[in-house]
Amino acid sequence: MIIERTSKEVIIRLAATVDTDELQELANYFRYKEITSKYSTSQDVVDKLASDINTNWYKVNRDRLLK
Repeated sequence: MIIERTSKEVIIRLAATVDTDELQELANYFRYKEITSKYSTSQDVVDKLASDINTNWYKVNRDRLLK
């Protein structure tokens, strides 16, 4: 593996034998890091958002789950 940094990007070179499914998961994680690097928020805000999402999901799916 070779890692290079240029003025505009980081280049990672891997052997062609690397599993492409695992490589895609890694690329998705790097994309997530790239997108979220521009934002900053507190853990309290994240926890509140997660709670709201879980509450709304349960309201939508409650009947299906309680069958």
